[in-house]
Amino acid sequence: MLVIDADGALPPYEQVRNQMAERIDTGELAPGERLPTVRGLATELGLAANTVARAYRELEQAGIVATRGRKGTFVVDTADQPWRRAAEAAAEAYAARLRELGVPTGVGIELATRAIEEPPG
Repeated sequence: MLVIDADGALPPYEQVRNQMAERIDTGELAPGERLPTVRGLATELGLAANTVARAYRELEQAGIVATRGRKGTFVVDTADQPWRRAAEAAAEAYAARLRELGVPTGVGIELATRAIEEPPG
């Protein structure tokens, strides 16, 4: 399912988040599909439950998944959300500019994450 690189540049929760988001984006995980439980995935990957929970929270904050209490966490249909196309265009422009500058992928992700999570000022 997912592969965590303990020696990778990204923390494990980001690796989980990114791989889940990619699987959702490619359609491997379809809208309405239930994600593995936090504890189940944590056990499978050899991670702390809090690590997986953080990844799921970030996916939920991004509008990619929705948690329905004890029923679990499910993939939402983001293609119909009005912000999706504008966000994709912004991401593509950002990625193109980073490639022009020769910025490594990990650094670009770090910068984008920081810009999204930390308000300006």
